[in-house]
Amino acid sequence: MNFKRIFVIVMDSLGIGAAHDAANYNDHGSDTFGNIAKAMPLNIPNLQRLGISNLHPLKHVAPVDRPTGAYGKMSEISLGKDTMTGHWELMGLYIDVPFVTFTDTGFPADLIQELSRRTGHPVIGNKSASGTEIIDELGEEHMRTGAMIVYTSADSVLQIACHEETFGLDELYRCCEIARELTMKPEWRVGRIIARPFIGSGKGSFKRTSNRHDYALKPFGKTVLDHLKSSGFDVISVGKIKDIFDGEGITEAYKSKSNEDGMNITLSLADKPFTGLCFVNLVDFDALWGHRRDAIGYGKEIELFDRQLGHLINKLDDRDLIILTADHGNDPTFAGTDHTREYVPFIAYTPSTIKTGSLPQRKGFGAIGATVAENFGITLPAYGESYLKDLI
Repeated sequence: MNFKRIFVIVMDSLGIGAAHDAANYNDHGSDTFGNIAKAMPLNIPNLQRLGISNLHPLKHVAPVDRPTGAYGKMSEISLGKDTMTGHWELMGLYIDVPFVTFTDTGFPADLIQELSRRTGHPVIGNKSASGTEIIDELGEEHMRTGAMIVYTSADSVLQIACHEETFGLDELYRCCEIARELTMKPEWRVGRIIARPFIGSGKGSFKRTSNRHDYALKPFGKTVLDHLKSSGFDVISVGKIKDIFDGEGITEAYKSKSNEDGMNITLSLADKPFTGLCFVNLVDFDALWGHRRDAIGYGKEIELFDRQLGHLINKLDDRDLIILTADHGNDPTFAGTDHTREYVPFIAYTPSTIKTGSLPQRKGFGAIGATVAENFGITLPAYGESYLKDLI
């Protein structure tokens, strides 16, 4: 074991340029990080010192002569560009059949009718929409009639939005559990059911709460998380990691209310002794800014993360390793509101001596899972080539 603690931080959707197969997904020309840097001058001194601009050119962010980090990029091998595909591949799984999406059509009438019958509530919405916008559009009708707001997105998700006080949180969760059961049929099998509670008195005042809950499919095979746990190591999740893996392989979990909160939790964990992996997802990059095509908001979120990253770096000792990455792209300057098929970064930092500078490009996000597995001496994943030998 070279490192006692590894922090893998997923900067959700922060891709670094169109992947070699981006044209197959109509994403040729996408570049999440690069186009954000063109939209606003980024002040990201910590990422800059680690070598982000040496890895991927960013306007107004100069490369550094002596980067403190090691950096490379990875291409996705699985079919798809959604959250679960990206995260599962990070931990060593290969998805050869994309999760079902209903972005263009809404959900089939048979599914909606059965969901309504089983839950006892009518359904409104049934389209692809921004969560905040559809709640503002249909929230009052929902409060008046008790009908559930059902919607989807570019991801393989079925989302149910209901008023936390008038509909009830427990009732929302019950309905989502029924939706999860119904969508186990192959033709309806979405990756996640998401409970989206909100509060407010009327249009213009509705706000989603932090009581979101995801009901994900279980991974179809053992991941690096499972092997870490079964070998007695700590596997600590921050943010929606536990939901994405349906709790499999997790020993300790912390929900987060925002990117800032997620990093504050991570900073607190850095003050505690553990041996194993702290796996962090920062979803606001994607949910608040990428899907809403807000490049400036996205850029400011990156700057906030950079400041907190500096605090985390200052808490580390020689037995700690940080790995920064992403799960897909979501270029806020690109057409539509879908994720984008992009390369993702592998940026590693430790206060101890490692080989800094450029790393070889890896085929498959599983390079991260393989790096973690090799470090802790556990079963290596079937997919992914470790970076550990390139670092030490």
